[in-house]
Amino acid sequence: MARRSRSRNQAPIIPEIKHATVESLDQEGRGVAHVDGKTIFIDGALPNEKVTFQSHHIKGSYEIANVVEVLKQSNQRVKPKCPHFGLCGGCKLQHLDFAAQVAAKQRLLENDLKHIGKVKPENMLPPLYGPTWGYRHKARLSVKYVEKKQRVLVGFNEKATRFVSDMNSCEVLVPAVSALIAPLQTLILQLGLRDKIPQIELAVGESQVIVLIFRIMDALNANDEILLKAFADRHSVQIWTQTKGPDTIKPYWPEAAPILAYSLPEFGLNYPFKPNEFTQVNPQINQVMVRRAMQLLAPQAGETIADFFCGIGNFTLPIARSGASVLGLEGLANLVDRANESATLNKINNVKFGVADLFKMTPERLAELGKFDKWLVDPPRDGAFELVKAVTPDTAPSCIVYVSCNPATLARDAGVLVNEKGYTLSAAGVINMFPHTAHVESIALFRKN
Repeated sequence: MARRSRSRNQAPIIPEIKHATVESLDQEGRGVAHVDGKTIFIDGALPNEKVTFQSHHIKGSYEIANVVEVLKQSNQRVKPKCPHFGLCGGCKLQHLDFAAQVAAKQRLLENDLKHIGKVKPENMLPPLYGPTWGYRHKARLSVKYVEKKQRVLVGFNEKATRFVSDMNSCEVLVPAVSALIAPLQTLILQLGLRDKIPQIELAVGESQVIVLIFRIMDALNANDEILLKAFADRHSVQIWTQTKGPDTIKPYWPEAAPILAYSLPEFGLNYPFKPNEFTQVNPQINQVMVRRAMQLLAPQAGETIADFFCGIGNFTLPIARSGASVLGLEGLANLVDRANESATLNKINNVKFGVADLFKMTPERLAELGKFDKWLVDPPRDGAFELVKAVTPDTAPSCIVYVSCNPATLARDAGVLVNEKGYTLSAAGVINMFPHTAHVESIALFRKN
């Protein structure tokens, strides 16, 4: 018997509006409730609130929904500062009191450690947090030319879609960059290739050095060049271009301009970087995070320390300032080049950097590196599973400081270190690197039993 399908002319089925009491927040910043035996993830709802919701994604064991009405508000609900909140997908938690945001992230870390890693820290570290607005120094903005309306949109994507938000400011971007959104829309509308610019990547260094990388899919004409150069001069920004892959990123205007850089004043360090290279988006929190990592690692002169996933040496060079001998390993050669540049600039010679695929680490490869007294590990979201699995009694350091941007993979790796490799999870805590988002940065200390 053939399956009967809904006629094209038949009205779509609209899910009914239901009631729920919200219990907690998930990793995406959504309220979690249980209704009729199913888990409901409700965007816009907060713990302890009674709401009505309407599902837009229905599966056998769960549903994803939007809040329709808040019947009983949480006392931690606040008015979002940004007029674009709720439509723009850049922030998830502006409606939650800032202190409550940090507490929710701490609970999420504890729950992941308990349920995924089957471990519990001996101590929970006090959360690290800093400026709540205007903190973001790096971002990638989408661009869309709307021909019918003769408009250009520049901003983050709308929540859960690929559409570009209709916005003219952003409260989490550095104010000087937020102020550029509307002028950028005007500029691109005037360009001959206005429909050939899909994104603008931005980076801000110290002394308000601002670089905008225009992703350009066609050649600039003479008038486009005049307009771009005038915009850069008027707003005191640098314009770079990218025509194909990352290797095509290059400066465009002005021809002579100050370089991007950030510093760690506590350690007397300066780091030059290119706008497309990975650096922390929140430099104020980065300074506090590095300080805590050094406190936990406690590097000493005469020790040999490894910094895995070292990037441009954000942690490696502060470790070296202690007098310890440091090896920094990273998978991307361009970041290793930048790390070596920073070591030379800062006159540090007790550090070596190398390129290594740490996602393919084995006990044999780890043994070839030699014995280290301590490790610092700062992996991407995928974590450091192969690295921690490769630890043997001969290569195990006395302590490991693990900086994580994903509590789930930290918890998984913590389970290996504690339950298989003979470590104790001495301490753990969150770092609120991305206020008003659901992103959880954390740090953990493991000590060998």
